[in-house]
Amino acid sequence: MGTTGRRKTVHFSKIYSFQCCRRRNFDNDDGGGSNLGGPGFSRVVYCNDSGVSEVGSQSYADNYVRSTKYTPLTFFPKALFEQFRRVANFFFLVTAILSFTDLAPYSAVSAVLPLAVVIAASMAKEGLEDYQRQKQDHEVNNRKVKVHRGGGVFESREWKNLRVGDIVKVEKDEFFPADLLLLSSSYDDAICYVETMNLDGETNLKLKQSLESTSTFNNDSSFNNFKACIKCEDPNASLYTFVGTMEFQGQEYSLSPQQLLLRDSKLRNTDYIYGAVIFTGHGTKVIQNSTDPPSKRSGIERRMDNIIYFMFFIMFIISLLGSVYFGIVTKQDLNGDIQKRWYLGPDRSDIYFDPNRAPVAAIYHFLTGLLLYSYLIPISLYVSIEVVKILQTIFINNDINMYYEEADKPAHARTSNLTEELGQIDTILSDKTGTLTCNSMEFIKCSIAGTAYGRGVTEVEKAMAKRMGSPLIINGRDRYFDEDDDNDGETSLFVKGYNFEDERITNDYWVHEPCSDVIQKFFRLLAICHTAIPDVDEETGKVTYEAESPDEAAFVIAARELGFEFYKRTQTTVAFLELDPVSKKKVERTYELLNVLEFNSARKRMSVIVRDEDGKLLLLSKGADSVMFARLAKDGREFEEKTRKHVNEYADAGLRTLILAYRELTEEEYKEFNEKFTKAKNLVSADRDDLIDEATEEIEKDLILLGATAVEDKLQKGVPECIDKLAQAGIKIWVLTGDKMETAINIGFSCSLLREGMKQITIILESPEIIAAEKAGDEHLITKVSKESVKKQILEGKAQVTASTTDPCALIIDGKSLAYALHDDVKDMFLELAVGCASVICCRSSPKQKALVTRLVKKGTGKTTLAIGDGANDVGMLQEADIGIGIIGVEGMQAVMSSDIAIAQFRFLERLLLVHGHWCYRRISSMICYFFYKNIVFGTTIFLYEAYTSFSGQSAYNDWYLSLYNVFFTSLPAIALGVFDQDVSARFCLKFPLLYQEGVQNALFSWRRIFGWMLNGLASSIIIFFLCINSLDPESYRKNGKTAGMEVVGSTLYTSVVWVVNCQMALSISYFTLIQHIFIWGGIIFWYIFQLCYGALPATISTTAYKVFVETLAPAAAYWLVTMFVVIAALTPYFCYKAVQMRFFPPYHGMIQWIRYEGNCDDPDYVNMVRQRSIRTTTVGFTARSIARDNTLFHLNLGRHASK
Repeated sequence: MGTTGRRKTVHFSKIYSFQCCRRRNFDNDDGGGSNLGGPGFSRVVYCNDSGVSEVGSQSYADNYVRSTKYTPLTFFPKALFEQFRRVANFFFLVTAILSFTDLAPYSAVSAVLPLAVVIAASMAKEGLEDYQRQKQDHEVNNRKVKVHRGGGVFESREWKNLRVGDIVKVEKDEFFPADLLLLSSSYDDAICYVETMNLDGETNLKLKQSLESTSTFNNDSSFNNFKACIKCEDPNASLYTFVGTMEFQGQEYSLSPQQLLLRDSKLRNTDYIYGAVIFTGHGTKVIQNSTDPPSKRSGIERRMDNIIYFMFFIMFIISLLGSVYFGIVTKQDLNGDIQKRWYLGPDRSDIYFDPNRAPVAAIYHFLTGLLLYSYLIPISLYVSIEVVKILQTIFINNDINMYYEEADKPAHARTSNLTEELGQIDTILSDKTGTLTCNSMEFIKCSIAGTAYGRGVTEVEKAMAKRMGSPLIINGRDRYFDEDDDNDGETSLFVKGYNFEDERITNDYWVHEPCSDVIQKFFRLLAICHTAIPDVDEETGKVTYEAESPDEAAFVIAARELGFEFYKRTQTTVAFLELDPVSKKKVERTYELLNVLEFNSARKRMSVIVRDEDGKLLLLSKGADSVMFARLAKDGREFEEKTRKHVNEYADAGLRTLILAYRELTEEEYKEFNEKFTKAKNLVSADRDDLIDEATEEIEKDLILLGATAVEDKLQKGVPECIDKLAQAGIKIWVLTGDKMETAINIGFSCSLLREGMKQITIILESPEIIAAEKAGDEHLITKVSKESVKKQILEGKAQVTASTTDPCALIIDGKSLAYALHDDVKDMFLELAVGCASVICCRSSPKQKALVTRLVKKGTGKTTLAIGDGANDVGMLQEADIGIGIIGVEGMQAVMSSDIAIAQFRFLERLLLVHGHWCYRRISSMICYFFYKNIVFGTTIFLYEAYTSFSGQSAYNDWYLSLYNVFFTSLPAIALGVFDQDVSARFCLKFPLLYQEGVQNALFSWRRIFGWMLNGLASSIIIFFLCINSLDPESYRKNGKTAGMEVVGSTLYTSVVWVVNCQMALSISYFTLIQHIFIWGGIIFWYIFQLCYGALPATISTTAYKVFVETLAPAAAYWLVTMFVVIAALTPYFCYKAVQMRFFPPYHGMIQWIRYEGNCDDPDYVNMVRQRSIRTTTVGFTARSIARDNTLFHLNLGRHASK
């Protein structure tokens, strides 16, 4: 038994988790309604009982955690399987196996080595990534924690050796090694503070508290005889729920999430805690949440697969044609005693050239042809793309222009698979709060007793003043706003979260207001109705708060700044200072805190039940207007009309509002509620939450309205400018938000998504038929009428879009309407309307609706979509989109952990897409086209030589020439192209945003461009082959009269190919770096060095290359002249094409390049002419708004002149 003498406490879980953990007599409890022992609730944990625990815990996971994909035993089989799942790699594996047969026209080693190099490189990358994960696992698994070994003695033990049921002691700033049940802590009331940043990214501290029955176990020795049995739910991924009971000293106690300490959380502001291990290793909730993200492949990769299939088809066709021709010619070699090609000895040939078995010989030749023409497929393409994408993500991660210094957060590409997709975005689907806005709330206005207070000016009001060109009227005062007044309102902002100005209630002047009693209740509610934790600085006495949300922090801070300072919270009380209207002095008020009914997305409100100093029972509540007004009592609606008006005005100003109300409770009402509530909370069954909601529903009614709060969530810096640039780039922007329609519309205006003159198509469900159906309560009728109304409004909207030839349209739809618009028989109509609009705003959207809209846009348009958000409610949207961008904000890390790329501010999206996206798309596209070009050049020369030699199966090149072409002589320049090339600089990418449309329209990787590069390769190979053959045959090659043999022709052909493909690369590059020079010209030099070294090897190794370069090629002037002439001739068609195109039909990037090359950067006329091509009449943004305004003024002036 633990020590005694400590004061008794009431469970804090009663306050924070809707629970009064009353103990129940275990022996007499019938367990009615409990699911313990059933499916999903079968876990039994014996605490501190080594004998039982050892046996019982063997069926549970140990605490060793492995996040690696491979183990030493499975690495080779699994990694090889992953590599050969790719069709190209599997094909090369088959050819490598066939190279060991007599069918192969080259040696087996020369076929196996390049495949081995490519596979080894890919496996090395996989192994390195897995090794990094293994190092992290090793570090985590070998952390130490103190574990009770018996006799009240604790010893250090590695995390990996923990078992279910162990008692552990975790000290300040240490991580919890497993999911623990909190037993006690260094605080008298057994509370502790926990940081969950590793779980959900939230930096605010969470308060946990143990059961009262175990809170006295406050030192090591007290656990000598501690025994308990815990029955709870099985391991699951829910971070915020926990159901179970603990049997201790003959009593059974209900457990809640308030007692659960999750693995990877950190103990803060607490010296130590004791806990019992409940879930270990892969059974812990954080590991249960570590699911693999959905697999995403870029459109370019999918098209690249189709190109490879096409190349397989070409290879199959030419092999078939060659084998048919070979079979016919072979059959004609022997006609009786007449031998047509006597020098081949057809009468004594083996099966491969036997005229009597010509069909079989043709089949064998077909297989030989497949082996020989396999060089049409670039074997190193996949591994090269992986290397390039990794390097591209490094550039993104290290871009100083996407580094957010204030939060010390750089951009972070969490996957390298989708870099080129960044350059092809057609539609952006964005969250609003925390994404477009800061999610840093400031208390700026309020409505109390029907009177509006607060003279602050919001950014939306400033934007409205700009639009209207009129003064702002704030509480009867005119406020003029001009372009240079952007910082107005910030000069007086001394406190974060508070931007309230109104001399009527500040500095304690509220006591002179007509309804001072209501004002007092209003701010008392703000000081009491919350779950914030105060932190008093002992030196300065200043109070700061740890709150669960920015909204809640703003409310508590506002109450403090206006004289109602919440400064102390105990398990059962809340204390604050306020001005006594009678004595005019600050007095301390202490309210007994009985229950907290927490906020969630379904309830849309939170309440507390307290007892004041006079013994009155009060229910204090705050929540969304959509639920609060309906809960007001008949005699509590005195200020409803004025409050509704103010709430609508606040929404128009872009503010987030909450309604505040209260009621007095009788002792009988509270007793009845508390019994029902406690009974529902102690149930362990599927309908537990429903019963809790039922209990709270009955008490949260007949409220008396006090007023409304209004907080501002300001736009992030640079959001309007970023949206303007993205709109100029032709990217459509949709906003999916849970805010009210009025708020979303006004935010749309302030960030230039909407503008004056833009036709607004609004889809809402407010027709008389729907209202009548709702009053009747007929769900079937409501659904039918609502769906028909949505259909009708969509059709009317489509008609408006069709009729509007000049002014763009904006679509605004609320969540109720959206639910029907997403039905299978309506969604295509809705999508057609939305695509025809310049901007789309979906209000009151649920997380599921966000994901469904994203899926609809992605699949319905077939275009690349990007979703961006910062909160857990955006996770589905991010995973559904082609690319998910997580904002590193204040709503936690759920969105970031589910994203493909994380950035700190929305404005960085401009550079991420218009610069990195454009570059990555162009680089990858050009690199893949070049890969197929160089292999077609090489493979076609092999085919032409085959045809030249009657499809004999003889290769034009030495075995090792074949093997090393893709690996050493031509791949590195392609990789350099994919990493470093720039068609235009970053400055010009941002200055001329229409350049981005090259990726959206897939202009650089269209079938036209791909076949163009293939045709270029075909033409180059034909020129190379026939010029080389005709130049070297049949004239004498050397002074001694010898003609060029196969080895000389093959080497000359190969030299010409290496020169042509590398020089083609030099012509294609727009931006040279030292690395590209080294790779291009170094590849050519390396070819000559290789000829020297390889030719010097013994003839048994170098075979046909033995001393060919030294003794035959290098001394012959014809070799050098032919190479030079062939290179010039082969590149001339491409050079002429590009010259004509750039001079007479320049693409958009070509026009920008002319600006740079000809020094026209300072020529405003030419630059503006080019830039005007990037502005469209249907785009949004302040640039388009400015042009629309200028056009309006122009037409007005024309009208005035005409009237004169």
